[in-house]
Amino acid sequence: MRKGYRSMQVPAGFSRREFVKSLGAASAVTAGGLVLAGPGFGQAPPAAVETNVADFMKVPRTPRSLPGLCPGRVVKVTDKRSLVNERFDGKVIDEMFRKGLTALTGKNPKESFRLLIDPKDVVGIKVNPVGPPLINTRPEVVDAVIAWLVENGIPKSNIVIWDRFDYMLTDAGFTRERFPGIAIEGLQTMDETGNKWRGPDGKHVSIDQFDQDVYYYVKGVVGKGVKGYPDDEFYLNQHVFNGEYSYFGKLVTRKLTRIINVAAYKNTGASISMATKNLGYGALCNVGRLHAPLSLKASVEVLAAPVLRDKLALNITDGLRGQYDGGPDKNAQFVYDNHSLYFATDPFALDMLCHKEINAKRKEMGAAVNESPRITEYLRYAESLGLGVVADEKMQVVNA
Repeated sequence: MRKGYRSMQVPAGFSRREFVKSLGAASAVTAGGLVLAGPGFGQAPPAAVETNVADFMKVPRTPRSLPGLCPGRVVKVTDKRSLVNERFDGKVIDEMFRKGLTALTGKNPKESFRLLIDPKDVVGIKVNPVGPPLINTRPEVVDAVIAWLVENGIPKSNIVIWDRFDYMLTDAGFTRERFPGIAIEGLQTMDETGNKWRGPDGKHVSIDQFDQDVYYYVKGVVGKGVKGYPDDEFYLNQHVFNGEYSYFGKLVTRKLTRIINVAAYKNTGASISMATKNLGYGALCNVGRLHAPLSLKASVEVLAAPVLRDKLALNITDGLRGQYDGGPDKNAQFVYDNHSLYFATDPFALDMLCHKEINAKRKEMGAAVNESPRITEYLRYAESLGLGVVADEKMQVVNA
């Protein structure tokens, strides 16, 4: 059961297709009505706006800071046994995971753990639950991550599977029944049936789940009158706050000491919705306002925040299935078996490789492709901030 938490219902007299179209061609809405993307994704880089990224950059880096242990290095592991006749083989996926780790670090899985994680860490596994059962992070991939953590000394009580929205985790199969002993946490709730998202004080019931001392600030950009949302009330329902500040979840700021980012392999517009966006738009609230003025540049700046920059240990993109068009929610006609997992400590190098692969698939399938370098400008911006390595001559791509 979803406990009543979703997003919006289609108004009477509208089909789902008509309703989505009425929200604007640049918006993306899930089957439940959640606005996933707005104007800006996959478009030209936005005009300069004032943010607090400079404050993030003033904080001294640590040996664990991005781009991590292996700047610019991306490993791809492919095994066609991983998905056969719509069935995912957990044993094969576990083998792929361990093979990928070894190829990434040059060490065996146990030694890789010592390089990336401390046994005392509280580890958060950030999944992408959007688009089940076709194009979300697969539970079998998370099984492999958890097995590796536990066998190297992390107790299950110190592992959290998390995302922004609680109901989405349930829909994608991330439940306490499926993962006994593992915490399953959404940063917030939503309610499409009325005002259950409001507490007795009239404010969003999830307010206390966000840390108002740790935030991403964008001057003059607020969550009011945002294109793609039917009204400001619905925006608040989905985003908790609507001012100039996007607050990080307390789970991220106060509990987790290391993060493993497990994205799904799919597009959003002419761009992709993978490692950068999975964490950059998933670790804080009030992000709908950021789409048009900042697009994916906002995700880069969010990842520059020390609370993510210094905690992100490993990025895995679940490419067992891929979706080359119609994303970021599922669209079955564009989904295909890809049989691959991708590994990197550098999320921006990982996304650069995956972006190129998605474009190649779009060409193969006759879909429109925008090859303007502006589409990947956000990744080069990350490199300019010292967060990643994305230049072709500096990247290392390993097919293991």
